[in-house]
Amino acid sequence: MAFNHNKAVTFRLAQAAKALRARSGSHLMLVGLHPGQELVLKVLDDNDGQTMSQLAVTLGVQPPTVTKMVTRLSVHGYVRRQISEDDGRLARVFLTDEGRGLIALVDKAWKRLEREAMAGLEDKERKKLRKLLRQVEKNLSLSSAAQLDADSDVDIEDDDKTSETADREMETA
Repeated sequence: MAFNHNKAVTFRLAQAAKALRARSGSHLMLVGLHPGQELVLKVLDDNDGQTMSQLAVTLGVQPPTVTKMVTRLSVHGYVRRQISEDDGRLARVFLTDEGRGLIALVDKAWKRLEREAMAGLEDKERKKLRKLLRQVEKNLSLSSAAQLDADSDVDIEDDDKTSETADREMETA
């Protein structure tokens, strides 16, 4: 039997992620940012003066991606690069006053996005969803990828039946 991607949780998750990114983009555009750039600002707000490598690890992206984001944010005056006093080969990234001023606007955009995304969900459901998504994230992390490869012969059709039962139970609850 062919795999029905429409019933796959991962397909729904991917579709939700695309919708979230698009909606996030429309909110962030109002403050002059693109999706992902706000994360650089938030990370620096938490721990200013990180190296490009530290930012890449923290954000979970490749170094060239961080370089591109920092360059664009720098052009707009939201961050500045400064050569490390300890090691001239390293550049540290700092928020500017203008970038720091965007943090409150980013927080407002995120709160608005959170309200929109979670509309119609009870607090208990939100907590459960957050927990489930953390588990999915953990499952998909590089550290557990090798372990999951060993289990690659899992019968998706059996999982579909379990998923359909769970869906019915949620609808009747």
